[in-house]
Amino acid sequence: GGMRQAGVIAAAGIVALETMVERMADDHANARRLAQGLARLPGISIDPDGVDSNLVFFEVTAGSPVELARRLNEWGIKVEPRRPQWRLATHHGIVAEDIDHALGVFEEVFGELAAAV
Repeated sequence: GGMRQAGVIAAAGIVALETMVERMADDHANARRLAQGLARLPGISIDPDGVDSNLVFFEVTAGSPVELARRLNEWGIKVEPRRPQWRLATHHGIVAEDIDHALGVFEEVFGELAAAV
């Protein structure tokens, strides 16, 4: 009741309900693909079978989270160095090629971490 222009927020909900419901399965499939790729990398702890939405939660178990986040951000993968879990989200506009790109960047950055140990 305290919002003056709630219609702006309601409009996003209407668009989501009317045009995005069918494609949510794509977001979930992309998230599972991302989780499966991350599970293969050193320094990441994740249960890919636990991903059942468009959100991917994982732990960084090696290296400096701040430095890793900085490196990922340089490559265009926007993350915050959270503890204990990091979160990635798939959404409208993210396609399989974007997941491949993100996994390639993670492989590069976390591969360098593994090589440095």
